[in-house]
Amino acid sequence: MQSLEEHYLKFNEEKRLTRRHGQVEYITTMKYIHEVLSQLSSPKIIEIGAGTGRYSVALAQEGYDVTAIELVKFNLGILKSKKSSVKAFQGNALDLSRFPDESFDLCLLLGPMYHLMKFEEKLQALNEAKRVTKKNGFILVAYYMNEYAILTHGFKDGYILESLKKNKVDKDFHSRNSEEDLYDQVRIEDINALNEAAHLNRIKIIAADGPADYMRPILNSMDDETFKCFVEYHLATCERYELLGASAHTVDILKRD
Repeated sequence: MQSLEEHYLKFNEEKRLTRRHGQVEYITTMKYIHEVLSQLSSPKIIEIGAGTGRYSVALAQEGYDVTAIELVKFNLGILKSKKSSVKAFQGNALDLSRFPDESFDLCLLLGPMYHLMKFEEKLQALNEAKRVTKKNGFILVAYYMNEYAILTHGFKDGYILESLKKNKVDKDFHSRNSEEDLYDQVRIEDINALNEAAHLNRIKIIAADGPADYMRPILNSMDDETFKCFVEYHLATCERYELLGASAHTVDILKRD
């Protein structure tokens, strides 16, 4: 908890989704949130791990009934300072006991899986999300992907040989993170195993930002028309299975029976 607090005091979560690579992730995720919402009548939404409220506040401004849970006090303070109708609480994705079973039509779990290091913790968060979601409701879960971390932190930043020697990366180039790393990366098969254990059915899985994070300088140098074209390209290809694993982030769209 203290390490996460310290991390988010340094890392500007509020600005991340407003930069061009972050805009791609935000636009894409919101597109699929709205796709799900179009199938629900007067939905109640919960966002678990809401950060500074980029999604929660936007959805509340659209007139939706939104509840937000955030672990980090600093982020929660920014969320509350926006004076929206979001009902915001400090809380942990592993324990949503303040909410009865089947309280919400849509559950957004767009941050916690990045920081939960163990399979059992991720499964507990997924099961808690499932518990508070109504039958025939939806759960959207974001993950931080392994190949992105290997390619950027490993090869681009030059840490791959050191990581292999320290057993931070195994012989199959799968990250082996610990609590001190703060972030955990997964592959599609890891996500599939969580869904199977939680008995949740996938509607689809998308690359939330695709190659955008790799292309930060290029995106920043684009004129507005070219950037708009890039976003259109990404939205046209973000469901292509062959592109998912190397995306920085994925969003898994699940339905509770």
